[in-house]
This record gives sequence, structure tokens and C-alpha cells, in this order.
Amino acid sequence: MKQFRFDMAMVVIPVSVFCAWLIYRFILGNPANFVAGDPAGDPITGNYLGTIHKGGLLVVLLISFQLIMIAYVVERFLSLRYSLGKGNLNDFILQIRRLLQAQDYKGIVKACDEQQGAAGSVVKTGITTYLQSSYAADNAPQKIYEVQKELEEATQLELPLLNRNMFILSTIAQIATLVGLLGTVTGMIRAFAALAHIGEPDAVGLASGISQALVTTALGITTAAITIVFYNYFSNKIERIVYTIDEASFSIVHALKTKLNLQDGNQ
Repeated sequence: MKQFRFDMAMVVIPVSVFCAWLIYRFILGNPANFVAGDPAGDPITGNYLGTIHKGGLLVVLLISFQLIMIAYVVERFLSLRYSLGKGNLNDFILQIRRLLQAQDYKGIVKACDEQQGAAGSVVKTGITTYLQSSYAADNAPQKIYEVQKELEEATQLELPLLNRNMFILSTIAQIATLVGLLGTVTGMIRAFAALAHIGEPDAVGLASGISQALVTTALGITTAAITIVFYNYFSNKIERIVYTIDEASFSIVHALKTKLNLQDGNQ
């Protein structure tokens, strides 16, 4: 799984940068977007593609951030959809509780196989441990301990898979704004340099600097805002899955303690 993550990053990042350069060079920099067909000149009035092109090479970096964000949003959506499993998580928990009350442990295993998600995997691990472990009245506490340990270990194994690649979305959300501000600073430097010319100010240089400042800021803020929305959306889904796992684990341990007469104060 680690190798899969490494290979994905090694492919997604360079491909995104290359595609971003192609977009900047051949779509945004299309001569049809500029007056007299000259990309070095002013964009046609109302032509947004040409205007974005005037943001300079930092636009390539910001577009690559957007492409990387899209790739990992798709990956997170598919991965978390798989981790959620089939059916409604609340219905799954209610079903597990009913089966626990009926002591239908084979039914629980079957329900987990049908659920096919992270919660089902953890619950199945705990119940399988319970069914496979030997037990007598004098070692019942050890049996409960083994089940709790297996549930905790299974949960810890699921957490890295649930949070995989979330740091990439978080990083993009943070640095996209900073890169946009960097474009703002460099654009304003160009603008003031154009104003500092002796005699008549360089109107082209002034307009180019202001364009870079505005375009990079807009792209950076937009990229960061969209990424933050998706990051929070996925974080909410992860919290929901983890809460379901914890709730199912508690229900299993509580039901087994009740069955084995190991409720607190009645051991």
C-alpha cells in the first residue's frame, strides 16, 4: 500500500505540472486570445483566457495545484466510498446490536461480509476472535481482553487507510494562497518598476504587473477555497466512519461482558 501511494504521487505531480504547462502555453497562450495575435501583447477585451495568461509562470504552478487537487479528490472519494461499505452505517450498527442481543455471531460475520466496509472489517475481526478463542469461567476476563485488543488493533490498521493522502489536500490548501500572494508581490514589483522609469512610465509593464498580481491572487484563493471545502467534506466522512467503528466495538464488548457476567461491579 505504501508503494501504491508513492507511485501515485510520482505520477500525479509531474503529469499535473506538464498538463498545466500545456494549458498555459497552448490554451491560455493561444494567439487568438490577444490583440494582433501576439501573446506578449494585451489580451483581447473580455477574453479571460488571455487575461489569466498574463499572470506569468506562476499560473502554471497554480493550475498544477488544481489538477493535483482534482486527482486526489477523486482518489479520496473512491477510497472513502469503499471504506463506507454497502448500505447505511446507522442501519448496520442497529443490525449488529440486534444480532448481539440474539447472540447470532455467525449472522454478525455474514452481515460484516455483506457490508464490505471498514466498520464491517473491524467488527468481523472482533467477533472472529471471540468465536475462535477458548473460554472457561476462570479465563473469561482474558477472553474479553483479547477481543478488545483485536478490535483496537483492527481500528488502528484502518485509520491510515482512511486518512491516506489527506495531507496532500491540506498542503495544497495552505500553499496555494501563499503562491497567489507571491504572484501578487512580484506583480506589484513589476508594476512599480514600470512606474519608476524616467520620463513616461512603461504602460505595458505597468499593466502586465497589475495583471499578474490580480490573476495569481484570484487563482490562489480559488484553489485554496475549493480544496478546503473538499478537505472538510472528507474529514467529516472519516469522522463518521471512525465513530461507527467505535460504537460497534463498544457494543460488542458490552454485549460480551453481559453474556460472560463481567459487568463492572459483578465480576
